[in-house]
Amino acid sequence: MAKRIFIGATGQNCGKTTMSVSLMHLARKKYKKVGFIKPIGPKIELYEDFIVDMDAVLMARAFGLEEDIALMSPVALHKDFTKDYLSGRLNDLSLEDCIIDAVEELDSKYDFLIIEGAGHGGVGSVIGLSNARVANMVEAPVVIVTESGIGKVVDAVHLNLALYEREKADVRAILVNKLLSKKREHVLGYLQKALAPNHIQVIGGFNFSPVLANPTLGHIGKLLNLPLNGNPDEKTRIINHIQLGAASSQRVIDGLLDSTLMILTSSRDELIVTLASLYHIPAYKSKIAGLVIAGHVPVSKISQQILDDSNIPYIRVDKTTAKVFTTLSADVAKITAEDEEKLNWIKTNAEQDVDFDAIDALL
Repeated sequence: MAKRIFIGATGQNCGKTTMSVSLMHLARKKYKKVGFIKPIGPKIELYEDFIVDMDAVLMARAFGLEEDIALMSPVALHKDFTKDYLSGRLNDLSLEDCIIDAVEELDSKYDFLIIEGAGHGGVGSVIGLSNARVANMVEAPVVIVTESGIGKVVDAVHLNLALYEREKADVRAILVNKLLSKKREHVLGYLQKALAPNHIQVIGGFNFSPVLANPTLGHIGKLLNLPLNGNPDEKTRIINHIQLGAASSQRVIDGLLDSTLMILTSSRDELIVTLASLYHIPAYKSKIAGLVIAGHVPVSKISQQILDDSNIPYIRVDKTTAKVFTTLSADVAKITAEDEEKLNWIKTNAEQDVDFDAIDALL
């Protein structure tokens, strides 16, 4: 029988999946066999012959768990899933049994089982399977991942606790993520004082890092649903800045920051040629991550030839620069199995920042 942990969160983008990766890495140093399951999968993709949650695919590929992929995402919410459920078209399918059966089968195979929720405690309520209820169903102690802060964290934790307590789920700790290094001990200390009456342990997670927060070129291509041209080996490069190439070419070049994705219009031939030419120079290659060339006007023939010859990564999109910039600015990059730099960063820093023994002792 496996030791179980349910990873919840106070909301989206707290770093829940990052912490699941960390726990998988750390648990494998102590336990011989460590498994993973995402009972409710709201963000799906096709993996071989299975429709499964993206986080299940990440964990399967990153840790060699592919043989269990069908068990790792027992309830994957396709586009019209909630409508079908509310309309009664899924009445012959016991979603609860699907989850319990998958957990029990994985439980028999592993020594330690990570069960990742989907967002805050109430996510899944529309199909009768909130995170809080699922945590109770699978009889797993809960650790809630939060972002950094004091007042807002305590408020969010109490809001989630109300549902977990109603569902009789056992919340044992919060794991505070995205901490500012200078305020780490200060924040953790006050949170422990605030949550002491609830008998909830406060454990520190990762300090904030742009390595995890920022997207890769490959992610931008998937977001825009367009191919990444140029050097394919650069798809895992992390973008630290996104800039609009609206000024003169000289001012754009002078304003380049480290690993910048430049968004420019297709009619800016002189800027396209300049950036493509500078890409060969190491000092500028470190600053130019790639280009998103937007607009309805075709790139001139000679500029296109220079662009292709330079091997600079670029995406060609038939939208305005403003539309592209808004889309990229609003996006939150999720970790995938292709993001090797991010995964390696997580594994390395987890050993320094995350106290697995403290978490394990709670279970």
